Amino acid sequence: MKNSFGRTTPFKLYISFNKLMEFYEKQLHSDDKAEVEKAQRILDAQKPYPILRKGVESVEELEKHRDVLDVILQDLFASPLSKNEIKMATLPFQNYRFYSTKRFRKILNEAGEDFQLQINHLSDDEYYKVASTVILRAVHGFDISYKRSFIYQIPDSKGITRHYKILYNADFIEIEKGQDAPEVSKADFQELLDNFDDIELWKTKIPPHSYIFKGFIIANMFDVTDDQSISNIKTTLISDGKRKDKDFIKNFRNIFRSLLGIEDLEVGFSTFNAPENSLNRVFGEDIQSFLLNQRTTVDSSEVLCNVSYDVLMKKKEYYSISDVDHYYQLSKGKSPQYATLKVQGYKSAILAPIANGDQLLGILELVSKKPLVLHGVNAHRLTDVMPFIVSSVERSKAEQENLVEAIIQQECTSVHSSVKWKFEEAALEFIQEEYKGNKNPQFRDIVINDVYPLYGQIDVKGSSGERNEATRKDLLLQLSLLRKIFENILQVEPMPFYEQVAHQILSFEKELEENFKVDSEKQVYDFVVLRVNPILEFVATKHHDLKSEINEYFSKIDSSVNLIYYHRKKFDQTISLINKRMSSFLDRRQKEAQAIYPHYFERYKTDGVEHNMYIGNQITKQDDFNEVYLYNLRLWQLQVMCEMENEYYQNQDDYPLSLDVTSMILVFGQPLSIRFRMDEKKFDVDGTYNARYEVVKKRVDKAFIKGTEERITQKGKITIVYSQKEDELEYRNYISFLQSKKILDQDVEIVQLQDLQGLTGLKALRVSVVYHNPDEKDFYTYQDLMKTIKD
Repeated sequence: MKNSFGRTTPFKLYISFNKLMEFYEKQLHSDDKAEVEKAQRILDAQKPYPILRKGVESVEELEKHRDVLDVILQDLFASPLSKNEIKMATLPFQNYRFYSTKRFRKILNEAGEDFQLQINHLSDDEYYKVASTVILRAVHGFDISYKRSFIYQIPDSKGITRHYKILYNADFIEIEKGQDAPEVSKADFQELLDNFDDIELWKTKIPPHSYIFKGFIIANMFDVTDDQSISNIKTTLISDGKRKDKDFIKNFRNIFRSLLGIEDLEVGFSTFNAPENSLNRVFGEDIQSFLLNQRTTVDSSEVLCNVSYDVLMKKKEYYSISDVDHYYQLSKGKSPQYATLKVQGYKSAILAPIANGDQLLGILELVSKKPLVLHGVNAHRLTDVMPFIVSSVERSKAEQENLVEAIIQQECTSVHSSVKWKFEEAALEFIQEEYKGNKNPQFRDIVINDVYPLYGQIDVKGSSGERNEATRKDLLLQLSLLRKIFENILQVEPMPFYEQVAHQILSFEKELEENFKVDSEKQVYDFVVLRVNPILEFVATKHHDLKSEINEYFSKIDSSVNLIYYHRKKFDQTISLINKRMSSFLDRRQKEAQAIYPHYFERYKTDGVEHNMYIGNQITKQDDFNEVYLYNLRLWQLQVMCEMENEYYQNQDDYPLSLDVTSMILVFGQPLSIRFRMDEKKFDVDGTYNARYEVVKKRVDKAFIKGTEERITQKGKITIVYSQKEDELEYRNYISFLQSKKILDQDVEIVQLQDLQGLTGLKALRVSVVYHNPDEKDFYTYQDLMKTIKD
């Protein structure tokens, strides 16, 4: 049977005031006349309703006696304190309450109608097990207590979650064994200790509704949102200064002794090395590992048995050993963790995985020389502090493993994996200089010589014009709405000032229709926000017949820009989506390119996606660079640009706005040097001669064909800009090859670019992209090209 009060427990629940009435019956013999009169009044109020002493089984039955409860609970819920105390009368391990103070009711009302009162991080199964520990102690006399703090998380009127610690008063309860309740032996008790997570076992030993609970519990709550005790634990665990303090491990041990109430508790750590699958000792003053027992590093499989390995390393769950000697005998001395602990004299232990999600960082080791004091029940009391332990270990691990990385980040920011080794070498030199006593070590320049550059971009055609047009449409739409509103305002209240504002609206509309200027948006914004909006707010309060129209207008305004944001939003969303998809596509294909030969790669988003690549012998530690890798990479780049065109146009319906894109590749035939610029935190070409390459990159996509007003980049075509005849011949071969694969069309043309400042003689190959579903082969190599030429 399940009571109507809420969740299933080992108890058959009766709300009874018998113990409370017994208290008042004793008060009848008091020397205090007032106390006697009050006790008699309460007993008289209850007397006509014997069920209140016998026990109420349902919510409905209890509600019938609401008036009587006000009388018999008057001492426990004193009216003068009701607005201050946070208190309720409830049942054990239920979220049902049948009486509470005004302040508690106010807190729940502010939480909202949909809020459900529930103890934080305590599932139905845990509720059941906690209730069972009460029975084990109260009825069967076993020394066990589940002292984990219980917390309610309740949002306040501002939506801020407040934390309320619950303290229970169980003075008015009676617990007795039911007729069907089985006996619980000492062996049963030890089995339960070692299997805290096995809910079916707990329900077998202590079945649902097999014990009688009569009475009620008073729950007093205190706001511990800013609880200082947890703050102290957090500070001790993750503060830099505390962790370096020689007394850190001593203080840390004392925290756990207090938390678990075990006087001789010892605390140890071991870190996990995933690549080696090993547990390692943490070096530091007084830090021990009871699993390793003086060893520095050991394979995990040699430290743990199959079961503990699965629980700790794979499931990331607590592993408790309530009696080391007992389990040592059961394993016949073959289980490594029992043997290691036994030889050190420890009788019980908890091994807790220190894990961040799926990543295991290490193991927290709690040990005692007394049996049955560490077990599966109190292992779960670590739940509240484990997040801080994880943070502490993560920080210590980062300090130990990432010193070199920290210097690189400080001097150079993040770098591509292909050249990271160069920065690591420089960082090690930096550290060595510090160790040698150099107070001002310098991070040496990172220069990479003799690398071939590759540059490409897929860009939104006429993005500036499209953005301006979207802005113009939004402004005209907003002005049109305002013009209609002011026409209605003038009909209700004709005033010269309103006429002047209406005239200015018309002037702005005319100006936007005829000539959109760079500062047009700023002018309209200032006019609308600073002048028009205050007028509308005033009119809405004065003329209620205009209020709905004005409110509708304001509802169309985007709060992020304080203007109508419809056409521009579609444009911005389209640009963002293009960048996201093209970047993701390029990143996926880059894995193939790195497999050709490791090279430096970076890409960045503008109104489209641009990418730089550098390839050469000095990029990697390998000494096997050959120009054939450059040719493969150039061919790969051309194919991927075609695929990105296909990816965009085949999915153009997915974008909020229909825009066109153009694609361009810049060919630079000579190797150059690149230098990492410490101030800009990026690579750039090195030297005056090489600077010409950067100049071309910045200007060429806006260039015109010589003698015309036609841009060199066009929708549907790949544009390949070059300056040397050798580059033209090379790319003609690539184009011919991709034409044979139906990737490029037959309309190849050569155009000459207009002279740019300081740059002359540039030409471009232009060829149309063939739009189709992907071929059966993802990409072709230079070897495929050579084979085709020979055939």
